[in-house]
Amino acid sequence: MDHTELEKTLEARHLKRRMSGVLVHPTSFPSPHGIGDMGQGARDFIDFLHDTGQHLWQVLPLGPTGFGDSPYQSLSAFAGQIYIISPEELKKEGLLTSQDMEDEPSWDPRKIDYGSVIEYKVRLLKKAFAHFVEIEAHTPAERNLEPTLSERFRDFCAAQAGWLDDYALFCALKDHFEGRCWLDWDPELREGRSAAKKAYADKLKQEIRYYKFTQFLFQEQWMALRLYAADRDVAIIGDIPIFMAIDNCDVWAEKKLFKLDPKGYPLEVAGVPPDYFSATGQLWGNPLYEWDWHEKTGFDWWIRRIARQLELVDYVRIDHFRGFVSYWAVPADAQTAIEGTWKEGPGEKLFLALQKHFGEKMPIIAEDLGVITEDVDALRTKFNFPGMKVLQFGFENMNDDKYLPHFYDTSNCVCYTGTHDNDTTSGWYQNQSEEVRNRIRIMGNCDGGGVSLDFIRFALGSVAKFAIFPIQDLLQMGSESRMNTPGVAQANWAFRYEQSDIDEPWRRDWLRRYTRIYDR
Repeated sequence: MDHTELEKTLEARHLKRRMSGVLVHPTSFPSPHGIGDMGQGARDFIDFLHDTGQHLWQVLPLGPTGFGDSPYQSLSAFAGQIYIISPEELKKEGLLTSQDMEDEPSWDPRKIDYGSVIEYKVRLLKKAFAHFVEIEAHTPAERNLEPTLSERFRDFCAAQAGWLDDYALFCALKDHFEGRCWLDWDPELREGRSAAKKAYADKLKQEIRYYKFTQFLFQEQWMALRLYAADRDVAIIGDIPIFMAIDNCDVWAEKKLFKLDPKGYPLEVAGVPPDYFSATGQLWGNPLYEWDWHEKTGFDWWIRRIARQLELVDYVRIDHFRGFVSYWAVPADAQTAIEGTWKEGPGEKLFLALQKHFGEKMPIIAEDLGVITEDVDALRTKFNFPGMKVLQFGFENMNDDKYLPHFYDTSNCVCYTGTHDNDTTSGWYQNQSEEVRNRIRIMGNCDGGGVSLDFIRFALGSVAKFAIFPIQDLLQMGSESRMNTPGVAQANWAFRYEQSDIDEPWRRDWLRRYTRIYDR
């Protein structure tokens, strides 16, 4: 399937009413290299979706991660995560050899050790780049029927120059300054002065080219994987964090977009007030947007950001949708999020600009969890964005019925058993009161022994347009397998599963059967 056929397939798919699928980030796939990647494990997962009648695969943000390894604290709004580049696919391209991987450590197949993985993957990617330079030097100048690797790389650099040039320089500078945040760089670079950027661009020319090359490798492997999924009628739901991390290329390169003091430090930072996840709220620490400037530019950065994501995925879930109506602004020196106040966001002005560019039917899912006010619902409804319904919330809080399937007032929503921020459903159930457990047993006509599968049945049987469940729930895993614990800085984002987990015939049969029963 070529790109034109892909677009036609995706346009037709938007007309489907009921679909279901699995939430799993690529880092969680089986792989012999310490972290899930875009190799055979990813294709095996897509084949699993196709075999069991699933049409959706949801991922977390695909951007490059920094300190803490969180996909929601990315180094760029546009770049891809190079640690999920598959070494096996690089071997097929002639960019790596078996000898290059002879010193590979032994890995835990169920948990990512990010420190060791990053060190190993960077070493492999630098070897791949060195091989590319050698290949490039010996490739005949005549153009073949198929574009050479060098030609494809040049085309990629030209097409993505709008974000790629700054990002590659940013990464090269971070290496030059030993990984320090850009706020700790030399003043002229911190301020982004053109003369300083040009001087360092000349000085770090090869390092910059390396970072462009790794983004090219991500793009090539991801687009091949996306086409593989489309051929099997599987659409990908991406994820966009509303805010940027402070140590982020976009904050450094486009400071006018953010509320910063003259030296570049945030005046206020993002978070949320006390909620389901935390009694003191969540202090995210992200710099806030200068929305007046965004409006003056016609929201150009947001248009470019969404357009980039829609090159990579079919639908986009926007995290913390309520922040576009009003956002929790916390003084930069505050210790907890309790000290914040609500401030007005851009509201419909942003989405009218997006609608003008992308058309009336934008493939956006609004993350509308937490304390949602009428004006947030009104914005989501005005643009016909599906909201999110999380089953765990409905059963845990019996006074909030909106998350229970029999109270859904519209099919234009996405029903989740849980999200990346929730405990697994099996682990969650163990920590509930007997009253909550009994309600689940009665409603599900079950004994609670396979509660995560019962929740998947609830989601599949709901009127929701889409039903999504984390792979941990399908595999009936406990709390030890949760992806993230909000408010806890360590040991997150490390979950992996093994191929044998999804190869169990009974599990495939079960999912296939209930998917058909509920006409997904």
